[in-house]
Amino acid sequence: MLHLAARPHLFNIARGAVDPPHSRYCLTMRVLVITGAGVSAESGIPTFRGKDGYWRNWDPAKLATRTAFQRDPNLVWDWYRERRKRIRAAQPNPAHEAIARLAATAGEFLLVTQNVDDLHVRAKWQGTHLLPEKMVQIHGDIFVTRCSGCEFSYTEEEPEKAKEREQERTPKCPDCGALMRPGVVWFGEQLGSREIEQVEGYLDQGPCDAVIVAGTTALFGYIVEWAVRAVGKSGRLIEVNPEETPLSQFATEQIREPAGVALPGLVASIVSDSSR
Repeated sequence: MLHLAARPHLFNIARGAVDPPHSRYCLTMRVLVITGAGVSAESGIPTFRGKDGYWRNWDPAKLATRTAFQRDPNLVWDWYRERRKRIRAAQPNPAHEAIARLAATAGEFLLVTQNVDDLHVRAKWQGTHLLPEKMVQIHGDIFVTRCSGCEFSYTEEEPEKAKEREQERTPKCPDCGALMRPGVVWFGEQLGSREIEQVEGYLDQGPCDAVIVAGTTALFGYIVEWAVRAVGKSGRLIEVNPEETPLSQFATEQIREPAGVALPGLVASIVSDSSR
């Protein structure tokens, strides 16, 4: 088992204890946060795994594949349009807001999220949103529509424009005529090289003082690998998840609560509250 040494004076995350470090230290903190579907589930976005994830009796894991798209693109697009609609109606929860706070406070920060929604983007703390360069959507962006045959793509940023584009049940590329598809990473597909390079580049810059992994089952090996690599030998690796995961054995801290419950207090214990 890999041993990760803790820094007992870095911050205190015991329940009810708030002992934030000096603000000047926070400005130099290097932080990595990894989030999964559990964070968005608290905003009402169903996860792929679980009874609430099923759509019209279809297993989402069987729809989010290239094979399913080739077999019935209309069905796949119907599902993704409903997902987009549901995400647009959802609001960021306290976990998203806490992460936005941490991003605005830490000296160096990167969020790697498995979520394809825009809730991290919309979340803010004291009017400040998470900067695009501080986030990597490792599984893609559901509001991106890209060609299945060439490099053409566009982003649906406004619901009104989306309604206009979605008159065509399965859109076709205006450049090459191939079918357009959601800009997400389906099961069986490789992660985007640009996204991997961004994560690897951050990890190569040095170890993190704090690594927080929240709301993910950590079933994909790269989640565990990145988290363990990022924390190095002297940082803290904090897992926030109601259930045990493959990452648990490496964590220096385990918080068995939903992210929306745990993260606000956790972040408050890491950063200095500017109102004090």
